[in-house]
Amino acid sequence: MGVSMATAKLWVERWELQQEHYATDREERFTVIADAVEHVTADRAHPLILDLGCGPGSLAARLAARLPRAEIVAVDMDPLLLELGRTHHANAARYVDTVIGDDGWTDALGLDRPLDAAVSTTALHYLPEPVLLRTYQHIAALLRPGGALINGDHFTQADPCCAALTAHVGNSRARRSHTCRHEDWTSWWNAAAQDAELADLVTRREQRQSELRNVGGSDNGLTLTHHIELLRQAGFPHVTPVWQFGDSHVLAALKN
Repeated sequence: MGVSMATAKLWVERWELQQEHYATDREERFTVIADAVEHVTADRAHPLILDLGCGPGSLAARLAARLPRAEIVAVDMDPLLLELGRTHHANAARYVDTVIGDDGWTDALGLDRPLDAAVSTTALHYLPEPVLLRTYQHIAALLRPGGALINGDHFTQADPCCAALTAHVGNSRARRSHTCRHEDWTSWWNAAAQDAELADLVTRREQRQSELRNVGGSDNGLTLTHHIELLRQAGFPHVTPVWQFGDSHVLAALKN
C-alpha cells in the first residue's frame, strides 16, 4: 500500500509550502530546534531523539541532516503522512504509527534506552489539556536526566494586549513574505484526496479519525504561560522560550 517516490516527492513538497502558510519563519524555527537538540546531546555519540507528530518527516529529515549519528524515532497517527515520510525521507527516521496521548502509546515506540531529546513542531496543540499533561509526563519519564523536550508551535500570550501585538507582528511578516498565499490545510487535503495513488491511504486515514478517542482535533488554545506550568507540573523544572517571532515559539523544557 506504498506510494511511488515521485508521488511522495510531489506531496511532501506541497506539504512544505502548505505548512509555510501558517508558520512564520518555519525554516528558522526548524534550525533553532536543531540548535537546541545539538546542545543537549553534545556529549552523546549516538543520541536518541523522538519526533512527536512527525507528519511526512519534515523535522526528522532536518535533524538527520544536522545530526547524522542520531537515531530518530518519528511518531504520528496519520497513515497517509507516515507513508509519505517513509518513502520520501526513508533514511531520516524509524516511523511509528501510534496515537500520542492514548493509553499505552509509548509501548509502540520500541525504545531500547532513555531518550536524549524529544521534539515536536505544530503538532501537540490539538491535545486537550488533560491529555497534553499526561503526554508531557510520559515524555519526561522517557527522557534521561539532562534530556529535553523542544517544542515549536504557536503559543498565544495570556495578556490580551500582548497577544494582539504578537499576532499582528506574525501576520505582518507572513504578508511580506507572501507565505499566506500558499495553499492552506483544507486545499492540500482536498487535492490529496483526488490522487488515485493515495486513495487507499485516504480511506485508512478517514477510518482512523472515526476511531480516535481522547485526542481532540482542534487547537487547545493554551497560552505560553499555561504550557510552561504544565511542563513544570509534568517534571520539567527548567522551561524557557529560546526563540520567538510573533506568536510562533520554540519552547525548551529540561529534565534534571
